[in-house]
Amino acid sequence: MADERPGPPAGPRTSRRGAKIAVCGAGSVGSTVAYAALLRGLAGEIVLYDIASTLVEAQAHDLNDGAAFASPTTIVGSDDPAACAGADLVVMTAGARQKPGQTRLDLAGVNVGITRDVLGAVREVAPDAVYVLVTNPCDVLTYAAIGFLDLPPGRVFGSGTVLDTARLRYLLSRRLAVSPRSVHAAVAGEHGDSEIVLWSSANIGGVPIAEYDLEGHSLDPSEYAAIRETVARSAYKVIEGKGATNFAIGLAAADIMSAVLRDEHRFLPVSTLFTGQYGIDDVCLSAPCVVSASGVAGPAELPLDETDLAGLRSSAATLRSQIDRLGLASPVF
Repeated sequence: MADERPGPPAGPRTSRRGAKIAVCGAGSVGSTVAYAALLRGLAGEIVLYDIASTLVEAQAHDLNDGAAFASPTTIVGSDDPAACAGADLVVMTAGARQKPGQTRLDLAGVNVGITRDVLGAVREVAPDAVYVLVTNPCDVLTYAAIGFLDLPPGRVFGSGTVLDTARLRYLLSRRLAVSPRSVHAAVAGEHGDSEIVLWSSANIGGVPIAEYDLEGHSLDPSEYAAIRETVARSAYKVIEGKGATNFAIGLAAADIMSAVLRDEHRFLPVSTLFTGQYGIDDVCLSAPCVVSASGVAGPAELPLDETDLAGLRSSAATLRSQIDRLGLASPVF
């Protein structure tokens, strides 16, 4: 008898040209997210939505001036949420900017209000979209958005530690003289100061990182803490130097958008609502999840050692305290 078990999902490997992306916020991050999506040919239409009329129109104009160098895409800039109607994917980047010396959690109160107002309006015209929260603190805002958007589980998630993981892989690739694509390691927990590296599952080309030793390149566990600190503090260094981060998060967001619009079923460490995984409940934070056209599924439960498990739970507790302080309602499904 033929094997009737379903094979791996065959989703489309190129974006639907009719796909529509709505980017909420036309500042440095939002405009870079739109730019990265344009270069990757992710959609037939990209809408920039921002209440700053002059800015959003100028950003769209600038992008359209260069559109001939990319895949055919219509770029729209508008201060009216109606422009987002029918969007397949909504990316939230609007919010107060992190200032030098501020933590991401310092932004929580004001940005929860902005997120509720902006996404509440977009939700009215794009009820079938997948929503991705990039604005910081993205874990707290993801939790809040799940509560007020009233969408199925998985249709709302945060960019999480996708960028932090890219930073980690870059650092380890330089340290061990290998391609970043050969570094299989992830940052989990808060997208912020309490984030952790999942060292117990990290490997280089399949070799556990603690055992890797090739051509004189190896990594001693005594170096783990310093590497984690460098990754966690990376954004602060950029903000101190130029006022904001935008290029790397734009590329990270494009990678997430690709996983959704191309239905890639990729494992990415995005921020999602935990419902008992790793003994963590009712808080959003990052761990590897499957991202596809349906949104996010997971998180997957990796076989973590006690150190990583304790670190993940501690990061969850940090976020839980912020959620409690803001008095955010628990999502109900």
